[in-house]
Amino acid sequence: MAYLGEEIKKLGFGLMRLPKKDDVIDIEQVKQMVDIFLSKGFTYFDTAWAYPGSEDAIRQALVERYPREKFQLATKNAAWINCKTREDAIAQFETSLKQTGAGYFDFYLLHNLGEHRTKFFEDFDLWNFVQEQKAAGKIKHIGFSFHSTPEELDEILTKHPEAEFVQLQINYADWENPAIQSRGVYEMARKHGKPVIIMEPVKGGLLANPPEQVADVFKKANPNASLASWAIRFSASLDGVITVLSGMSNLEQMENNTSYMENFQPLNDSEKSTIAEAQKVMATIPIIPCTTCNYCAKVCPQNIGISGSFTAINIYKIYKDLGKATRSENWLVKMHYKNPAKDCIKCGKCEEVCPQHIQIRKELVNVNKILGRVE
Repeated sequence: MAYLGEEIKKLGFGLMRLPKKDDVIDIEQVKQMVDIFLSKGFTYFDTAWAYPGSEDAIRQALVERYPREKFQLATKNAAWINCKTREDAIAQFETSLKQTGAGYFDFYLLHNLGEHRTKFFEDFDLWNFVQEQKAAGKIKHIGFSFHSTPEELDEILTKHPEAEFVQLQINYADWENPAIQSRGVYEMARKHGKPVIIMEPVKGGLLANPPEQVADVFKKANPNASLASWAIRFSASLDGVITVLSGMSNLEQMENNTSYMENFQPLNDSEKSTIAEAQKVMATIPIIPCTTCNYCAKVCPQNIGISGSFTAINIYKIYKDLGKATRSENWLVKMHYKNPAKDCIKCGKCEEVCPQHIQIRKELVNVNKILGRVE
């Protein structure tokens, strides 16, 4: 099914995690990946000004090697990164045009709206700017990526009906996760009639190697299907989805993903039951029952990013991936201008207001231990 007048297959090439050689993007391998992707009939490429080296890499691997009409290219504007003026934010657009050499962007996104980041796009009047660029033929479709609550998404889409699509983090593990609210934001986008581009369908690679008891559910149902394929097909089977982005990092991932998505078949009833069983098993893994209501943050005298720390530690508890947990905590705490768990003075005010009755002080001590910090 075509959305926004574009015929796009259900797998998009996310360009955030490109392969590297000696800590530099491996352009030759990216070229091979691009060739495989296009040869299978896929056409959607997703980069961003904020992805180091990505726009330049896709210029070399794609734009300079294929006719412009043979692919769709998306990039993003992160006005909340080092922008003090409207001119600084607009400069990102010009830089993206130069780095990609694309001439125009099929999909242009305001990058990562939600929380404190939303106001930058309002303050710099970027909504009008992107509409002007669309009128000038430099953008075909305007949208935004989003990491926040259904309520905030409702506010943005009500205020900006000119947004033609929304890019959301959706996967089977986060479908009912109160920290992510995949189902909630997806349903809100559809309530507003907006088609959706899905990011993080494999949760940054974590669902390619889920907990053993979850993996066993999938292997029992179909021992020949890759674990990543279950995650991507879950997202691609949802109604109103333009495409599902996979941040592929090597030829093996490209060949695997294109193999089952080339002739995509939505999940059947039996497969949906398997996903539901996997979700049920995942829900039994003991985690901190934080719903990110952030009542604790409102009373914490140290301004500690409590819910962000708990979300990061839950990633570790479920997937045993310390690197992912640490990066998550860096984003959810440090990038949100909060203080780390080690700054806790154990006053207990947070526990007095926590609806889930979490022993927050005890859990923050565990955060420090797991992340290797000394109190």
